[in-house]
Amino acid sequence: MRIDILTIFPEMFQGPFTESIIKRAVSKGLAEIHLHNIRDYATNKHRNVDDYVYGGSAGMVMMVQPIADCIDKLKSERDYDEVIFLTPDGEMLNQHLANRLSLKGNLIFLCGHYKGIDERIREHYITLEVSIGDYVLSGGELAAAVLADSIIRLIPGVLSDETSALSDSFQDGLLSPPVYTRPADYKGWKVPEVLLSGNEKEIVHWNYLKSLERTRQRRPGLLGESEDH
Repeated sequence: MRIDILTIFPEMFQGPFTESIIKRAVSKGLAEIHLHNIRDYATNKHRNVDDYVYGGSAGMVMMVQPIADCIDKLKSERDYDEVIFLTPDGEMLNQHLANRLSLKGNLIFLCGHYKGIDERIREHYITLEVSIGDYVLSGGELAAAVLADSIIRLIPGVLSDETSALSDSFQDGLLSPPVYTRPADYKGWKVPEVLLSGNEKEIVHWNYLKSLERTRQRRPGLLGESEDH
């Protein structure tokens, strides 16, 4: 998988993309991440990428030309499955969407700033808009890092235990059950006996019941139940 990220702050990705799972995926050659500074495509001497809002509203808007030129250059070099804009009014990121995007080959992520991007970019280039929650961030970079991580970790071979992604929360529509590790008894706080029994059938059943119980308590909407149930 190849992900091209368009941003005015490429340095913000140094931490998230140089550690842990994403670093492993890149080192194995399972994922490529390329950062593109939108300012490099500005045509004015000050490398400005924003301008005043038509109509007199407050704030600044990212200009159409630098973004369009960057996307045009990338699309001239390869085909892309999606051109994704990270925005609060986009489709909410969930496990189903992450699963779907993990099957793609080439993706572009566009990180907005200020009051947003010129609407003509959304009309003529963007194929998918994604939100990571009903709140506003200072820019799209953190959202892009979250989206990249949620996708890349699903690529076969990225995780050391390939079955672990299959048991994540939301993969089966339920939250994950409680998990424990050694010691089996700490200050009298004991691991449930069934998990120490070695009986795989009973353990699977216990995990399912606990997943169902936790989902009903914390996220009943996943079960089609009222949040105040």
